[in-house]
Parts: sequence; structure tokens; C-alpha cells
Amino acid sequence: MARRAAAGRSLPLLIASVRPEQWTKNLLLFAGLMFGGRLLDASSALKAAEAFVIFCALSSVVYLYNDIADRDADRSHPLKRTRPIASGALAVRDAALVAAVLGVGALGFAVRISPAFGALAGGDLALLFLYSAALKHIVIIDVLTIAAGFVVRAVAGAVAVAVPIGPWLPVCTTLLALFLVLSKRRHELVLLGEGATDHRPILQEYSPYLLDQMIAVVTASTVIAYSIFATSAETAERLGTRRLGLTIPFVLYGIFRYLYLVHQKRGGGSPTTTLVTDGPLLACVALWAAAVGLVLYSPLGH
Repeated sequence: MARRAAAGRSLPLLIASVRPEQWTKNLLLFAGLMFGGRLLDASSALKAAEAFVIFCALSSVVYLYNDIADRDADRSHPLKRTRPIASGALAVRDAALVAAVLGVGALGFAVRISPAFGALAGGDLALLFLYSAALKHIVIIDVLTIAAGFVVRAVAGAVAVAVPIGPWLPVCTTLLALFLVLSKRRHELVLLGEGATDHRPILQEYSPYLLDQMIAVVTASTVIAYSIFATSAETAERLGTRRLGLTIPFVLYGIFRYLYLVHQKRGGGSPTTTLVTDGPLLACVALWAAAVGLVLYSPLGH
């Protein structure tokens, strides 16, 4: 009875520690399903959903690991000290056990989908651990590593449903990820001021001006890359439509809206939170997805 009561108390703490609100980052795994023409195929959709769950589990493993490794430092942080592991509400042993079970189980199911997908899942987990252990302390490499993680997710989603991986998927994913990560770095640096390096030591290597220059480069590159992808003859032949270019205005508005939130509203600290709390941005993403769906899967697009 006592064990059941303890388990009941630990469950909400574990759920908070695995950060389910961050799982939206893994929605990139559905890009291959969407742009590969398999969205209406039930078997492919099920595999993409399984891949999404696997990567959510792997993300949770890293969150638990980080909270365990950083628990002493988190106790001196005004916000992080309330996290279940840092506060002592969740035992380190319990968190480590859950992380181990999630990691082994997720990798096992990943290999069952396909050996290639299993290799990508294992590579993503290794990359996240390497980032947490060392790469997050190396200027520029830190943001490139995060962007690489997004690319792995996008490629893994395509591999899971066995669709060809064109060159534009990793290119557009890399640029969009860099845009979001650099915007987050800028938000932290401007909002926290002198305390920014206490929150994230690597921020001492950046400045708002430097980040603005880098954001300007990736912003223009993202728009150009997506525009070329959407209007190229190769894309039209592969997807069977020449109307994907009609979705470009949604990309433009979404990026401009995000820049507005970063510079005028001091947003961008959490891309996930920004997306779900800003109505115009959320509507833009929904309309873009609907437009892509219409272009690719309805007679209107052909």
C-alpha cells in the first residue's frame, strides 16, 4: 500500500521531469510522411506515429539525465530549483531507473521499425548526450549541434516510412532550426542581462549584435531555400504538383511574425511556448499545413 502511494506521488513528478510540452519538437518526424505522399496511407501513418513516440521517449531520457547531472547547479537557479529532482521531491534513483527503461525500450522498438531507423535513433541519443556533456560549451558548435538534432529527426521520419530523402529536407530543417536556436540565445542574453552566463555559460561568447547578424543570415537563407524547394522543377516532378509555391507566403509571415515577437515583444525564449501561446503564429502554422495538404493531396493541387 505504501509503495502504491509513493508511486502515485512520483508519477506527476516524473511526467513534469520528462517535459511533455517539449515533445512538439519531434513533430518534424511527420515531414517525410507529409512530403513523401504517404499521409493517407494508414500503415505509413502508424509507423510515423510510432517513430514520434520513440523520439519523445529518447528526448525524455536526456531531460532526466540533465536534471540528474545538473541538480546541484539547478538548486541555485531561481526557476530550476523547483524542478522535481533539484528540489528533492523526486529521488535520483527513481529518475535514473525510468531513464534507463525508456532508453532501452525506445531503442529496442526503433530497431524493430528498421535497422536504419534504429541507427538514427541511437545517433540522436548519442548526439544529445554529447551536447549535454561537452558541445554546449563550444561557441557556434553548440547551436549547430542542436540544429543537427533537428535534421536527424526529419531524416528519421522519412526513413521510418521508407520515402526518399531529397536534399532540401536537411537544408530547410537546418536553417529553420538555426533560426529558432539563435533567436532563443538572443532572448536569453537580452532578458537575463548580466545573469545570462549564470543560466548558460556559453552566452558569454555571444552578444546581441553578433546574434542579430547570424539571425539575419539564416532568416534570408531559410526563405530562399524553401522558395527554391517549393518552386523547383525537381520538386514538381517528385510531388506531382507545381503549386507548392503557393505556400511561400505562410512561411514569410511565420518568420516575420517570429522576428516581431523576438525583437518587439522579447519572446522566443521557448519556441514551443511561443508557438502555442501566440494566436497569429499558431494560425499561420496551421494554415501552412492545411495549404500543403491541399496542394499535395487534393485535386486542387494538380
